[in-house]
Amino acid sequence: MSDRKPASQFIDAAIDLLRRVRDEEADSIEAAGTLLADTVQSGGRLFAFGAGHSSLAAQDVVYRAGGLALMNLLTVPGVVGVDVMPATLGSALERVDGLASAVLDSSPLREGDALVIISLSGRNALPVEMAMNARALGVRVIGVTSVAYASETTSRHTSGTFLKDHCDIVLDSKIAVGDAELTLDTVPAPFAPASTVVTSALMQAMTATAAATLADRGIEPPLLRSGNVDGGHEWNGRVLDQYGDRIFYRR
Repeated sequence: MSDRKPASQFIDAAIDLLRRVRDEEADSIEAAGTLLADTVQSGGRLFAFGAGHSSLAAQDVVYRAGGLALMNLLTVPGVVGVDVMPATLGSALERVDGLASAVLDSSPLREGDALVIISLSGRNALPVEMAMNARALGVRVIGVTSVAYASETTSRHTSGTFLKDHCDIVLDSKIAVGDAELTLDTVPAPFAPASTVVTSALMQAMTATAAATLADRGIEPPLLRSGNVDGGHEWNGRVLDQYGDRIFYRR
């Protein structure tokens, strides 16, 4: 590590990763945003799922000012965040075979919908089965993952496959295995993860593409506005009423 302070090192590392995904994933981002726009236009619903810290990027696009009102969070009890006790239980649940099937069976997902699945490693049973089973239902699947894990680790699913193997479109976050950008002689382990920064950027880039694509087609994108600007609540009320049958976080 150089003489520069860790804060500068981390921000520079995050910027480098963001530049990489901007340049190397441009076509995939465009395709993913177009898929979301196609789904909205055809009357489908949008869902996002992530387990553990991957859930942060999923939550970031749900009921979000400047975001698509139709994006719903697909939740799995015990894996959404670190509020479960003990926190290690969430990691254990990601490895349980059959959990994804039970969740999808009781979810509103149906043929013609789109599901964004976020998993940094893409190796655990839950995201792999979620993608496999969703596609079997006729749901289009976008995976946001680090493809590096598929060549540097082994799958924890009985099929030996990864999330990336069961998606219509894959967005590669370029995060290195271990998700830690910095090392220091005085610190015994790598530190400073950047996956949340990069994954959230990919999600926002994808939804921005969807909004612009809908507008190019002459369709007003169902966007939410901040409740802290004048008229924001009235705007959101109109959008939520118009698309109420495709919004599930109000129920």
